[in-house]
Amino acid sequence: MSSVVGAASPPPVRPSGGYFRWTICVLLLFAAIINYVDRQIIGILKPTLTEVFGWSDERIYSSIVFSFQLAYALGFVFAGRFMDAVGVRRGFAISVSVWSLAAAAHGLAGLVPETWRLPMLNLDAATGFAWVTLTGGAVGLAVARFALGLGESGAFPASIKTVAEWFPKRERALATGIFNAGTNVGALLTPLVVPWIALHLGWTWAFILTGLVGFVWVAAWWLLYREPERHPRLKPAELAYIRSDPPDPEARIPWRALLPHRQTWAFALGKFMTDPVWWLYLFWIPDFFHRNHGLDLKSIGLPLVVIYLVADVGSIGGGWISGWLMKRGWTANRARKTAMLLCALCVVPVMFAAYVKSLWLAVALISLAAAAHQGWSANLFTLTSDMFPRKAVGSVVGIGGTAGAVGGMFIAMLVGAILEATRSYMSIFIMAGSMYLVALLVIHLLVPRLEPAQLRES
Repeated sequence: MSSVVGAASPPPVRPSGGYFRWTICVLLLFAAIINYVDRQIIGILKPTLTEVFGWSDERIYSSIVFSFQLAYALGFVFAGRFMDAVGVRRGFAISVSVWSLAAAAHGLAGLVPETWRLPMLNLDAATGFAWVTLTGGAVGLAVARFALGLGESGAFPASIKTVAEWFPKRERALATGIFNAGTNVGALLTPLVVPWIALHLGWTWAFILTGLVGFVWVAAWWLLYREPERHPRLKPAELAYIRSDPPDPEARIPWRALLPHRQTWAFALGKFMTDPVWWLYLFWIPDFFHRNHGLDLKSIGLPLVVIYLVADVGSIGGGWISGWLMKRGWTANRARKTAMLLCALCVVPVMFAAYVKSLWLAVALISLAAAAHQGWSANLFTLTSDMFPRKAVGSVVGIGGTAGAVGGMFIAMLVGAILEATRSYMSIFIMAGSMYLVALLVIHLLVPRLEPAQLRES
């Protein structure tokens, strides 16, 4: 591999010419907010949809969730290459348009005739795999959900590519942190906005109105976004600041070159085993509160807001712990794994969430687990830069993202099958509470010292 380590760095160019690049970052922030609102709304409305459509089998809802996860996993494989091929101005606009149309289409599911049927493979607690037949509105929701997953799979690759185009390396982490904060803002807004719309206008309008917001974003993106070199509002001094870094080497690491390495599998298996727990919180926690504590649309908002506020703290704190330990002289291997162990241990108490009778004790247990997941995730992502050169990190993250989405497919089926068989979340939370310790053991066995992957130049 070629290296420029030790070469003299040019003096930094100061951004005296303006700050228009932060306008682009704000657009990315709002895209992330819209993304998570459209993603999470079905979990908020799950008890309402179950009553409206008369679902007696929990696997119907799990099949609908599975269709999103399937499309998201498939889309994640190709989204990055699609953005490279068409550019982020068109690519991101297409992505948001597709998912916004799909989000709004959820509200039309009630118009689908009951004669429409869609068989889907799911899990059965007694027989293993079994076919579940969706009818009428469930078919409409599954199709809309699939389209939503395809569209939303382009959000993260497009945002990362935009940051790379519009920010010098010294500002990319900050810009990424700002737009990624939109996922938590979206998770907070959904339980505040969606129940109000559903209660005053009906569940159909909750989907339609939130879906239409995406087209407002597309219009703003199309008007404001150009490549920096072609943007009429970008001053030459700011462009010089954006381009002040030496150009990145043109090198692409294909997946086939990464898959033989145990470092890749350590990250991918970590995502496969723990990402599904986050999907569990997004899509099933409202149903848990409805089932175990009798919460409805009028009362669900505050508990969910508390959970995602605490999760924000975990996202920052989990990353800070490993950095603090490294500043005290710990190796990256020891610091990262210690931080991940602390996070994994903080998840364990969620095993008791289904046993406790107090609503706010259950909220506290789930909040601690959600915060620990975010801290775990921050350190898990950092492992890629510990073990791979920069030009391979994006591809490794893509492999891990696909693995996490596939894990989400399985958790959707598994939760539905367990609830159908037991009508209880007890075993589900036991599984969620133990998964991180198992994942950390797998990671440690694969990379006991976080040794760098030895990649060959392609």
